Amino acid sequence: MDLSSINPVLLLASLMVAATPIMLAAIGELVVERAGVLNLGVEGMMITGAVCGFVVAVGTNSPWMGFAGAALGGALISLIFGFLTQFLLSNQVATGLALTLFGLGLSALMGQGYIGIKAPAFPDWYIPILGDIPVIGPIIFQHDPMVYVGLALVAAVWGFLRYSRAGLILRAVGENHEAAHALGYHVVRVRMLAIMFGGACAGLGGAYLSLVRVPQWTEGMTAGAGWIALAIVVFASWRPGRLLLGAYLFGGVTVLQLNLQAAGAAIAVEYLSMAPYLATIAVLVIMRAGRAPGSLGQSFHASR
Repeated sequence: MDLSSINPVLLLASLMVAATPIMLAAIGELVVERAGVLNLGVEGMMITGAVCGFVVAVGTNSPWMGFAGAALGGALISLIFGFLTQFLLSNQVATGLALTLFGLGLSALMGQGYIGIKAPAFPDWYIPILGDIPVIGPIIFQHDPMVYVGLALVAAVWGFLRYSRAGLILRAVGENHEAAHALGYHVVRVRMLAIMFGGACAGLGGAYLSLVRVPQWTEGMTAGAGWIALAIVVFASWRPGRLLLGAYLFGGVTVLQLNLQAAGAAIAVEYLSMAPYLATIAVLVIMRAGRAPGSLGQSFHASR
């Protein structure tokens, strides 16, 4: 094994790219869970966003339009979950699992005519002056725009939950929906908006895989990324700052195992491919998660 072939600067730069789709999906799910809703359909929303983004990007020859289409597709499929759980009061766990299966099937159907087609190029942004800083420049300031959109979303969600009145209402609904309803807040409306935001973010994460990381359409290309996003929300104790750390941890392990494979590590490829998921499980076991929102996973009925 030749470790000298691993460039640490390139490794760290790749880490930010690998973490972005997980971070996008996880920050949306964090908002959903802070509203008291447990949506296990992140994988289904991500794969739907991946195919919607790819189809729109190829049709318009614009990756930006592709990301817009992915966000819309993710938000629309999340409405199915929202309607079933918030209006028909179906079980959130079962409905989320069904949403994942539905998304996987729908994406396979929609993407049949797009296998083997290359997505339109989505060039990196070069930030003048900052991009020329030795070591730091290539690691932080020479990425595609969605890397920075993801970071901006994390910062925006942190500020929203911590300082805005709407964020306070959302947290109140998640902690005790009965008390929030008694105070006059529209619990179902708040939760539906949170669910749509989570779906849009998951769609963006999926589109990042099909438009930037690969970039082409392949069935099942999310490969469990939605489940990792769910795990990272728990690891983060429902806090945006720790979520960023968790996404980068997973991204780092993913990139490291790819580099070890390229360096000819004397470890079976299957074991290296398992490493990111095993690391996530290990961190969840070792780290003690904070207290979940009080109403997480509980259905709300206004007539009670």
